[in-house]
Amino acid sequence: LLVPLGCLALLLPPPGAAEFSPSLDSDFTFTLPAGRKECFYQPMRKEASLELEYQVLDGAGLDVDFHLLSPKGETLVFDERKSDGVHTVETEDGDYMFCFDNTFSTISEKVIFFELILDNMGEDGQDEEDWKKYVTGTDLLDMKLEDILESINSVKARLSKSVQIQTLLRAFEARDRNIQESNFDRVNFWSMVNLGVMVVVSAVQVYMLKSLFEDKRKSRT
Repeated sequence: LLVPLGCLALLLPPPGAAEFSPSLDSDFTFTLPAGRKECFYQPMRKEASLELEYQVLDGAGLDVDFHLLSPKGETLVFDERKSDGVHTVETEDGDYMFCFDNTFSTISEKVIFFELILDNMGEDGQDEEDWKKYVTGTDLLDMKLEDILESINSVKARLSKSVQIQTLLRAFEARDRNIQESNFDRVNFWSMVNLGVMVVVSAVQVYMLKSLFEDKRKSRT
């Protein structure tokens, strides 16, 4: 299996740093050469959630093979020759591997966008404990701390969903733009071919008409 170390460094945290925070939305775009297969790893915790969405933005056929494997090496998802897909799995402790396979293509490279959304990574409880440090004197407040936390979590979830939708719309726009540019080049090419054929046909017609009115009688001496 081919593992892009540069992209792997983006997904795996540096030593001593925290992993993806809860409900973090991360997206990446990379170029997958023809005849290549590239894999990425994401460490997950037990009873967390991993949502992955991918799209092929550019390349002949706009398709790619996709694999998602569990830490035990079991195949959880396999998409064959698809342009996009959305998959959500409940996770266990370990490293999940997902691969994009373009080995079936011998000429065309693919530009691939994918997005990771990680939920319930086990740090929400710590956030609530941090809030409880400031509970002293809350009996003087009219609003309960639980209501504040519920409102903040609701706003956070809605904002995360909005960011996710905007990211997907940008990906769709990029793919549509690539298709339109490809169609534009194709239309220009065949227009020039048709123009060339018309010029050649016009020249042949003029030559043939001119030859009909030529006096081919030989003068006698």
